[in-house]
Amino acid sequence: MKLIVGLGNPGAEYRGTRHNVGFEVLDETARRWDLPFRSAPADAVLAKSPAAPGGRDTVLLAKPQTYMNRSGFAVGALLRYYRIGLGDLLVVSEDVNLPLGRLRARRQGSAGGHNGLRSIIDAVAGERFPRLRVGVGRGDPRQDLSRRVLSRFNRTERPAVDEVVQRAADAVETFVDAGIGPVMNTFNRQETEKDGEKDPADGARSIPR
Repeated sequence: MKLIVGLGNPGAEYRGTRHNVGFEVLDETARRWDLPFRSAPADAVLAKSPAAPGGRDTVLLAKPQTYMNRSGFAVGALLRYYRIGLGDLLVVSEDVNLPLGRLRARRQGSAGGHNGLRSIIDAVAGERFPRLRVGVGRGDPRQDLSRRVLSRFNRTERPAVDEVVQRAADAVETFVDAGIGPVMNTFNRQETEKDGEKDPADGARSIPR
């Protein structure tokens, strides 16, 4: 069994904000698999894909309803309830330090200043779980960071967001079928080839949020 967690904030006022890209990725994955979100044995909504004969394991798609900085309460409860190991957990979150529309997958690492990841690390007492970061761009460095992540994408940004959500959902499917290694090999390579840059080291520090 695998658990895919998209990070975000519940409520209509946060829909479409940079902070909620993780929710968007899970919504797209659930749409592809024709799965509804329902209540969960934790403070989250959950979509469950049954195991396929001779194919993929049962997959749980979870969107915590705890608000970002308490995400770990829901994630920890789901891991315990379903007895899922950290290697079978994938956390999808936004990252302001990645350019808009970029992806970065990691096998493990620090919170990098992200409060949702920090909450999960605290809840599971460790950093050894895979994560997929979706770039939303920092914008004007003079802008307050909390205002930045709670802002909505404008019309010129939306096409890039829609495209990266599709690729992130592709990455989720790759993780489900093959694990984090192929996700990193495929999607990180695509991103660095676009930029012509070396893949940065895991655990690089970022601006607190």
